[in-house]
Amino acid sequence: MPPFKRNGRMWFKHCHLYRCHDVEILPLEDLETALAEFAFRPVSPREARRVGWSAPAGNRSEQRAHEIQGHRLLAMLRQERLLPAAVINEEVNERREAREQAEGQPLTRRERQLLKEQVMEELLPQAFTRTQRVELWWDTRRHLIGINASSRKRAEEVLDLLRQTLGSLKVTPLTTKTPPAKGMTQWLSDASSRPASLLLGDQVELRAAEDDGVLRARQVDLDSEEIQSLLENGRQASRLSLGSEGQLRTVLHDDLALKSLAFDDALLDEASQSEDGDDPAVRLETDFALMSQTLATFVEQLLEWLGGEADPATPTP
Repeated sequence: MPPFKRNGRMWFKHCHLYRCHDVEILPLEDLETALAEFAFRPVSPREARRVGWSAPAGNRSEQRAHEIQGHRLLAMLRQERLLPAAVINEEVNERREAREQAEGQPLTRRERQLLKEQVMEELLPQAFTRTQRVELWWDTRRHLIGINASSRKRAEEVLDLLRQTLGSLKVTPLTTKTPPAKGMTQWLSDASSRPASLLLGDQVELRAAEDDGVLRARQVDLDSEEIQSLLENGRQASRLSLGSEGQLRTVLHDDLALKSLAFDDALLDEASQSEDGDDPAVRLETDFALMSQTLATFVEQLLEWLGGEADPATPTP
């Protein structure tokens, strides 16, 4: 997922959160050296996918790690060749039919698999490539990692690369003593339970205990009788838009992921008005300093709203 941009500035759009355990914090110079060993290079004609580290500030910079007051920023580039399944299947079927007609018998399962692999190998060099950038924020003082990815799968891919780069990396998804679904449902059903600093939005996703489908609502009054009736009938909130004054707005998911992040206009204006001398690295570090501190403060607040951080080894209720 590309970073959110406003007037050319970069801010995270999503954030998957992880807790670091017993991780050695390398000096920035040593980290740069380690990142260089796993630097991104484009996929070769025979490769389906490749990942590697790049400069967060873009092609005009060679710096692969930025650090501001203990907050570090890294960026992974992911490039893959696009081979639509329909194209592969069409070519495989044509060749299979031709062989079966020539040989007078159907191909075995193993032969069909080998034929598919052959087709993919031949078509791969002709495929278009798609490149995606995924940023990683590392709060080394709070031992917290946040990844700007639309899916947990993509976030884990960045962690895998970081694990390779550092030699080892022990992290677990951030968890809370009160499960997010339980907390969000409580806030919706009982206004008096809402933390004073919590700002309720206008989006919600409600799931039934049984498999009765999912209800999604946008631009609605979450205190309306309709929403309250659904909650009384046993539905639970799996997504909820909320925010904190002067910080950000987001959609909280039941796995504690923050999606559709929108930082406060005052923060964005402060960043856009700063002098950067048209230097992309200075511009990025200005944005990152404001964004990382805001995210760190909000995450601490979110943990407090949900009863504190849970021990990853202890099952949540």
